[in-house]
Amino acid sequence: MPDERTTDAAEAALPPLRLLIVDNDEALARAMEESLVKVGYECIVATSGPEGARKIDTDTFDIVVTDLVMNDVDGMEILARARQKLPEAEVVLVTGHATVPKAVEAMQLGAFNFLEKPITPNRLRAVCEKAADAIRLKRQNTELRERLDERFGFEGIIFASSKMQQVIDRLKRIAPTDATVLITGESGTGKELIAQAIHQNSPRKGKRIVAMNCAAVAENLVESELFGHVKGAYTDAHSDRVGAFEFANGGTLFLDEVGDMPMSTQIKLLRVLEEHQITRVGDNKPIRVNVRVVSATNRPLEDLVAAGKFRNDLYFRLKVVTVDLPALRERREDIVPLADHFRRQFAKRHHKSVKNMSPVATKRLFAFDWPGNVRQLRNAIETMVVLDTDGVLDIDDLPPELAEAPPAAASAPVSAGGGPLALIGRPMDEIERWAIEETLKLTSGNREEAAKVLGIGARTLYRKLEKYAGGPSDKQNDIDKQSHDDE
Repeated sequence: MPDERTTDAAEAALPPLRLLIVDNDEALARAMEESLVKVGYECIVATSGPEGARKIDTDTFDIVVTDLVMNDVDGMEILARARQKLPEAEVVLVTGHATVPKAVEAMQLGAFNFLEKPITPNRLRAVCEKAADAIRLKRQNTELRERLDERFGFEGIIFASSKMQQVIDRLKRIAPTDATVLITGESGTGKELIAQAIHQNSPRKGKRIVAMNCAAVAENLVESELFGHVKGAYTDAHSDRVGAFEFANGGTLFLDEVGDMPMSTQIKLLRVLEEHQITRVGDNKPIRVNVRVVSATNRPLEDLVAAGKFRNDLYFRLKVVTVDLPALRERREDIVPLADHFRRQFAKRHHKSVKNMSPVATKRLFAFDWPGNVRQLRNAIETMVVLDTDGVLDIDDLPPELAEAPPAAASAPVSAGGGPLALIGRPMDEIERWAIEETLKLTSGNREEAAKVLGIGARTLYRKLEKYAGGPSDKQNDIDKQSHDDE
């Protein structure tokens, strides 16, 4: 019962359940209401079929308890109305002994359960609680899907660079298809996140995505992990085991570090991709599978093919479509928005009040080459959040590899104008314009933050942007209304 059972945090956060009781026997309806209110339900009573139908049309309920036999509008019509207007609601029918067959028919039409008269409070509460559990499960599944959409949807990928925009545009064309995908990129660039996004935005999103790291599995166990085995297939095979392909049936199989797959397994994988069936280790019976394969590697497969360590035919079968993820140092515009995202994420996880990051620390992040890419940045920000004591991530919070990083200008990327070295001997206006444009990249386009980094007033920055653009800047009128100190 709602007030007696122990619920976890997820259930406790769900909205309260509302219950509609429809019965033309008002005394019985009020008795059911009293019994259910005592255990925490919010109940509304309708003392006739037409009244119950009107309430279903104009209000929202999670559970409907209705008498089956009523004048004008009976329980079957209430059930049909609820199925139409409240598709997520559960309907419980109240019936006499003579109409039990009709109640069973109603269950075949979508009713959750039925109660036979005379009704006891315990029986009423038990049936309603089972209906409530079904509602809670539906809500939790819906919230889980929404969280997956938020986390792995394209909108959940944090970026500001044009290079990543090109990747996202490509993913949007790839995801709805069933094509085999090969994701390439250095370690830590987020290949598994991209694989999750492909799956979550595909028609297979309702099924599993199963990830397997080919480099993390012992060579003699790779086939068993992929295709499963039967009891007695080898010494430690004490029972049948389902492999990754069977487990992912109907969904997506993500093969990470596919370049480390043994040659003997590569032959069998190629056959599976071509024939869409697997055979468990130690068995001769083929099993049909319907799986989309997305693979990833941080090693150039072309070089492995040339060295005879990777099959040429499998290589071309895996790379029907390719997605190349640029290293973080090649898309520095993404460093600041990613760092801010991780700051908020880890501040919440570690229960820290970390409001922002200092411009000096931001410049250090922007200047660093990040050999470990996004994974290294994520770990660095978590370190900073854990070490922080004043609510601002600053130089004193930086991990050792960043503490002695060179000034941002020393490692600034080459811009359209040729980069900092190419500016030597150029007019001051060109140098100033380059500095402003690069600082805006550093702050992800935040002009107020860029002005702070440059050490100038906000209105001064807007005037310079207006001059470079050859006309009024987008926010000039808004800025003129603000009370910023200029110089």
